[in-house]
Amino acid sequence: MEEKELPLTEHLAELRDCIIKSLIAVAVGSIVCYWQLDRLLHFILAPLLPVLPPGERLIFTAYQEAFFSYIKLAVIFGAMVSSPFIIFQFWRFVAPGLYDHERRFVRPMIFFSSIAFIAGAAFAYFFVFPKAFSFLANFAGKQILLIPRLRDYLNFAIRLMFIFGVAFQVPVGLTVAARLGLISAADLRHFRRYAILVAFVLAAILTPTPDVVNQLFLAIPLVLLYELSVFLVALVGK
Repeated sequence: MEEKELPLTEHLAELRDCIIKSLIAVAVGSIVCYWQLDRLLHFILAPLLPVLPPGERLIFTAYQEAFFSYIKLAVIFGAMVSSPFIIFQFWRFVAPGLYDHERRFVRPMIFFSSIAFIAGAAFAYFFVFPKAFSFLANFAGKQILLIPRLRDYLNFAIRLMFIFGVAFQVPVGLTVAARLGLISAADLRHFRRYAILVAFVLAAILTPTPDVVNQLFLAIPLVLLYELSVFLVALVGK
């Protein structure tokens, strides 16, 4: 019993160290982001400011709202900045339990997963945000004035970037499933029509704005990512 419990204790201690180091990295990244809060706010608000009426700014309606919104923004971007270190800690923990061929496959998958998430978030920021905010601003008129609330805007922007980041994980997830023998390229080709339908349904559900244009900004990339997945799965299968 002692020989079986000792490795488990060591693994738990190593997992604890990885979690503590990751939390410290997030804390350091959050402090750095809060130190650069003005630049961070300028970055996150840049897509919205052009559609605001002249002279208008964002508002907050509770004394603590701005402070906690800044903290939330700093923590989220701090986690993003420290994510390479967190991924490295995760890799250090799981790598000893993998075979050599599994390590050769998982290592690039972790890298491409990170790149895909960043690409999805960047796609939302540079392509979806301008269209979405311009569409929503058109609902203002002579009797209705657009005065965005800071907390609502940050929640909206962060959620949209997260949705697109996760959506861009489709090729990585399907490639891993193919490597595990769960699916094949023939399966993906067979279910292509259903995948296209699911892509448009998900776009209608996940896109915060109800207009067709912004839904297409999510649905079309999902379809293209599915086609990329078919190619990658076929490549992995070979």
